[in-house]
Amino acid sequence: MSAKPFFHADQVGSLLRPQNLLEARLDWKAGKISRADLRKIEDAAIADVVKMQEDLGLEVVTDGEFRRENWWIDFIEAIDGIEISAPDDDSAFRQNPEHGGTYVPKNVLTTGKLGGGTISIADFDYLNSCTSNTAKVMIPSPSRIHFHGGRKAVSEDIYPSMDDFWSDIAALYQAEIAALEDHGCRYIQIDDPVLTYFLDERLRGNAADIGEDPDKLLGLYGDVINDCISKRRDDTCISIHLCRGNAQSQWIAAGSYDAMAEELFPRVNVDAWFLEYDDERSGGFEPLRFMPDGTKVVLGLITTKTGKMEDPDEIRARIDQAAKVMPLESLALSPQCGFASIDIGNKIAFDEQSAKLGMMLEIAGEVWG
Repeated sequence: MSAKPFFHADQVGSLLRPQNLLEARLDWKAGKISRADLRKIEDAAIADVVKMQEDLGLEVVTDGEFRRENWWIDFIEAIDGIEISAPDDDSAFRQNPEHGGTYVPKNVLTTGKLGGGTISIADFDYLNSCTSNTAKVMIPSPSRIHFHGGRKAVSEDIYPSMDDFWSDIAALYQAEIAALEDHGCRYIQIDDPVLTYFLDERLRGNAADIGEDPDKLLGLYGDVINDCISKRRDDTCISIHLCRGNAQSQWIAAGSYDAMAEELFPRVNVDAWFLEYDDERSGGFEPLRFMPDGTKVVLGLITTKTGKMEDPDEIRARIDQAAKVMPLESLALSPQCGFASIDIGNKIAFDEQSAKLGMMLEIAGEVWG
């Protein structure tokens, strides 16, 4: 059996889209070009961004999420039984303007029985054909299907029992993972910024406002993720990425990992956690003491929110601090999030993106060899 993929220099996944790709997606939405035409433009852009990653020295590459409008909507919208609707003006989850914007999440409604074919296969096949390095696939967490609407967003006619709702979600994700594995994928990342909402008192209150118990919900989401990944192959790495909001350099949640660490870190059976640690909103490294033996932690110490370069000495010092809590060999380094959680991207330039990835690789080489 081959070892599971693990890299001391890694990345969350999304990358800045080139202008011609952004324009092509707008043309497709306006009906000016076909889906096939858009896919050809995506193919060329993905081939270029894979080469960029390889040239920098990254051993793990992604397609930059170049086929997505944002990190979650394209995947979840492809699930049978799901409808996406415009956000409510009075949404309890409206972003605090002090955090850099006024984002309001779209509604995810379950109006039919969940199911459908596998979603990521063609995209993975193309990415894999572009590289001899490890190709990573990112999929949104099942929590994104439920959190912002709760029970009220799930049809009681279709799912009178929420147990059946969660069972169908688990079956859907199990099928997606199995199909990816059949096509040769050995590195799958679950993106779950929703879990950090349980660290923020305002967002916990918002969950209560829609009739959910945030304490029970946190554990439930952990168990659902376990069900979704329970049938993975022994040589497949499943990681999970947490952040506190990232779209266009904004943020949503704040709070250290203390409020979830003891319950979730030992509970969720992933191989690695990508944890945001680029500023004071994330707290310290002490909660890492709850990580089970053998679990990896990828420290998101390099921000993607601005182009300002970090001091490499400070990054190395923070890695040393984390290594006092868990073994250095179980740690890795990455940016705190992707560079483009939505297609428009963060407020950072292409050369700054490359510089940050390059610095990450240099630091990782010095720390881990």
